[in-house]
Amino acid sequence: MIRRDFGARHGLAWVLLTLALAAHVIDEALNDFLSFYNPAVQAIRQAVPFLPLPTFTYESWLSVLILAVVVLAAITPLVVRGGRWTIFLSYFFSFFMILNGLGHIAVSFYLRRPMPGVYSSPLLLAAAAFLFHATRQRSS
Repeated sequence: MIRRDFGARHGLAWVLLTLALAAHVIDEALNDFLSFYNPAVQAIRQAVPFLPLPTFTYESWLSVLILAVVVLAAITPLVVRGGRWTIFLSYFFSFFMILNGLGHIAVSFYLRRPMPGVYSSPLLLAAAAFLFHATRQRSS
């Protein structure tokens, strides 16, 4: 059963994670994320040729991420209103952003230098944890 009394909190958590993702995209764009990502993908493809990982141009990468942030912001009213699919989507969004943030931090430690996007990763992790918690409250 979805608890409607937690709708505003769930919506706020959704908006905060969407804004944190927008900040993360800016962080990656300003710190040349693709100069790290594309060579890494090419190396992975050589080691595991059947893995379908894409490479991007700057314009296509940034366009896809901007579109994602716009769509996530646009569905905020639906998240506030609630529905089973918004619970699933909220868990997916928060889980994926936790993995994203932890990945940036882990790779930065491994390389012993900041990876593009690491500066906004703590914000991404905090907002994702808040959305996960708000979603659990709403769905319990």
